[in-house]
Amino acid sequence: MITIIDYKTGNLGSIQNILKRIGEESVITSDKNEIARAKKLILPGVGTFDTGMSNLMELDLVDILNEKVLGEKTPVLGICLGMQLLSNSSEEGTIPGLGWINAETMRFRFVNTTEYKSPHMGWNFVKQYKESNLFHDMYPNARFYFVHSFFFRTKDTSDVLTSTVYEIEFTSSIEKENILGVQFHPEKSHKFGMKLLKNFVDFY
Repeated sequence: MITIIDYKTGNLGSIQNILKRIGEESVITSDKNEIARAKKLILPGVGTFDTGMSNLMELDLVDILNEKVLGEKTPVLGICLGMQLLSNSSEEGTIPGLGWINAETMRFRFVNTTEYKSPHMGWNFVKQYKESNLFHDMYPNARFYFVHSFFFRTKDTSDVLTSTVYEIEFTSSIEKENILGVQFHPEKSHKFGMKLLKNFVDFY
């Protein structure tokens, strides 16, 4: 059973649907008792950084998530905004992030504004920097679907799992012990996303 954190940022049903397609049961919840029993967590999200953090605080979920992820070392996968919230802060707002990864969330600033637009939207490739079960036996030429105007900049390069080029090269996924994050949307990435989610379920 995968526990999908509901903190009122949308995108929950599509993640639950793709998990169902790969044969995995999940629950969508903001109940602290259910979260306390979770064996694996997914922190999804679309929207703004401050809204995401405000919602987590208003729902009183920050302490239980810190306990699960930092204390019990429960595997967690942040997706899109969910990955950005793992950082210390964002140029998008003023509220501190969860701070599980020593990183900042930065705004795209393109030089070639004719060719490159914000948000970065559509399919793109990833370059893998280290071995990871998240990409175990991944299909060749793996590509994923992105929709984002901000990107993750790590202060410790050992946390970088993959990068992607969209005028600049930016971190598109991270892994640090039990903490994983992807900037792209695996639930919109067809067989590549299904494989990645299956790996998260099977190997973490």
